[in-house]
Amino acid sequence: MGPMQRGEARVNIAVAVPEDAPDWIAMRSALWPGGGDSGTHADDINRLLADAGDTVNLIARDGTGQAVGFAEASLRRDYVNGCKTKPVAFLEGIYVVPEARGHGVARALVAAVEDWARARGVSELGSDAAPSNLASLQMHAALGFEETERVVFFRKGLK
Repeated sequence: MGPMQRGEARVNIAVAVPEDAPDWIAMRSALWPGGGDSGTHADDINRLLADAGDTVNLIARDGTGQAVGFAEASLRRDYVNGCKTKPVAFLEGIYVVPEARGHGVARALVAAVEDWARARGVSELGSDAAPSNLASLQMHAALGFEETERVVFFRKGLK
């Protein structure tokens, strides 16, 4: 992807298919370098492709077909901080390649997640970010999310 000018880019947002796996793995690895919940992004992606269940997994591609972002969302039926309804659509992860940031890719991905959630009768979209991740906090604010609370979790091993 060549240099982009500031403003909205034309992107195609589609539900991930097996052919997207290599690009999806690369972007997931950039967002979560430590691996997925099961330890490997490939395993997580294969599981999601085999049975998405209550999730939606989206890939954004630019006009040349280059993958420029992804979003993963799920329906959460347990308590979601700051939300009043159940279930809640939850943005589990969103990533846009650095050269495509600031061009509306995240906005297009979140809009597609919102459409998916509305189609399931959901009225709230939750998300989270580390308090130190200023870029993510700014992106969430720019996309209309409101901060509901900040939480720091602690752990102490017992011998």
